[in-house]
Amino acid sequence: MVEYNQLINELTDFRNSRGWNKYHTLPALARAVGIEAGELNELFLWQMDDKDQFSEKQLHDMELELADILTYCYYMCDKLGVKRMTLFRKSLISTKSVIGNLIKSSRKVLAYGRFRIPNH
Repeated sequence: MVEYNQLINELTDFRNSRGWNKYHTLPALARAVGIEAGELNELFLWQMDDKDQFSEKQLHDMELELADILTYCYYMCDKLGVKRMTLFRKSLISTKSVIGNLIKSSRKVLAYGRFRIPNH
């Protein structure tokens, strides 16, 4: 398995050898992620949800689109100077906090027997 730093080095070497770094601004990379996500979503157009409904070619195309999305995300992480695991941890902490707040709010609603808008 390729280590994170090695992967980033290979990606940045690839990018730099083609002179693309000047085009890899954060807004441009964010747009690229969105475009690639749209291409991934397009593969699901008019398809069933079950994985068994997809051909080998469709599954392969999905993998390629995911690779493109992840590549642009890695480039963004590199520009931001963050590692993906740091982002995953922050996201997990944030999600746990949101869920905890939702549970507390739902307990208040149940305790009062009616809907209450929490104070912010």
